[in-house]
Amino acid sequence: MVCQTVKHGHDCFFMTKKGCSFNGGTCHIIVEACEGCQKVIALPTGKYCQAFPDPAAKWRVGNCNMATHLQATAGKENGKINPLKASKRRGH
Repeated sequence: MVCQTVKHGHDCFFMTKKGCSFNGGTCHIIVEACEGCQKVIALPTGKYCQAFPDPAAKWRVGNCNMATHLQATAGKENGKINPLKASKRRGH
């Protein structure tokens, strides 16, 4: 449904006929870590994320999984090798 609280005119998953069903009744503004993401929309009431109503919660544990401004890191760069697999490779 179309948001009737802070994101007027934008689709929102939490909007119902009774109003915003998100915890607190409205979406929260973005945090500093969200700056540069393509999912951020600027509205007269502030900057909001299109994907999540509370962006700060996505950044508490680590990086946001929907952040478009972060580069993915390759898993082999850390240099760790499974010793069991390494010993099998040496055998062939």
